[in-house]
Amino acid sequence: MMGGRERVCVTGAGGFLASWIIKFLLLKGYHVHGTVRDPGDEKNAHLKKLDKASENLQLFQTDLLNSDGLCAAIAGCTGVFHVASPVPPADAVINSEVELMEPAVTGTRNVLDACLKTQVKKVVVVSSIGAIALNPNWPKGQVMNEDCWSDLAFCKAIKQSYCFSKTAAESEAWEYAKRSGLNVVTICPSVVIGPLLQPTMNSSSLYLLKFLQDGWEAADNGSRAFVDVRDASEATLMLYEKPEAEGRYLCSSHEIRTKDLVEKLKSMYPVYNYPKSFKEEETEVIRLSSEKLQNLGWRYRPLEDTLTAAVNNYAENGHMGKN
Repeated sequence: MMGGRERVCVTGAGGFLASWIIKFLLLKGYHVHGTVRDPGDEKNAHLKKLDKASENLQLFQTDLLNSDGLCAAIAGCTGVFHVASPVPPADAVINSEVELMEPAVTGTRNVLDACLKTQVKKVVVVSSIGAIALNPNWPKGQVMNEDCWSDLAFCKAIKQSYCFSKTAAESEAWEYAKRSGLNVVTICPSVVIGPLLQPTMNSSSLYLLKFLQDGWEAADNGSRAFVDVRDASEATLMLYEKPEAEGRYLCSSHEIRTKDLVEKLKSMYPVYNYPKSFKEEETEVIRLSSEKLQNLGWRYRPLEDTLTAAVNNYAENGHMGKN
């Protein structure tokens, strides 16, 4: 097992999932290098307040397209957690090539290049359920697992740029690993929710927040899959520390229809401005298996615990009514 005073690097350190990964790494005694665009930016200040951060966390100013900066951040590390990847805000009009594809695909290649140059022993690449779930050829009703890959042409056809970028980036990671012999493991979390460490709302947290306060006349009743940010972080560390971990790992805890999610929230927090009705959709409930991850020893908390921690955190940090 790896651990102790080992030095590791986390890309995109200020993000939602990355911040929790760093928190857990510091608690376990790791020395952590974190990459951020601007170490002095207020949105990264929370990292410096984490337990043991003052002695064991060092932030490096770089981005995914800066090869020299990545090499400097990763130098001396035995492991790397590649978490950084652009997530566009919902309904945003974006230049997908510049804003998504280049950081996702070229960025992944640059990180892996730096890992190879600095002789990193293991890399955990955080992919996404978006690289698994959009496959129209997957047998209807069959549970999705690590063998399922999103279809790039289908992602493009339905204008799912984020899923396209994550699928292409994970494919790039596997091709690179095969070519170079670099020890790579990937994890594909579903929609990550839970308490925030960072001061700003991220896309998946905003998704949950909108159900609490936007008061839509009619919301879609599609099926969504969720995982607690703390459970996803622990899973990511587990994949790094367990030498038997190999290949892809789907990381998801709960599949639920929007209407059922809102009813659950309403029973716990009746005062918020929930959707007034739901458009009935013919879509099937998404069915995902995290059995491979559970066989390594991963466990996850009840959905109610995640929702309670998330909603209380949003309220405490003044996010209610702001977005």
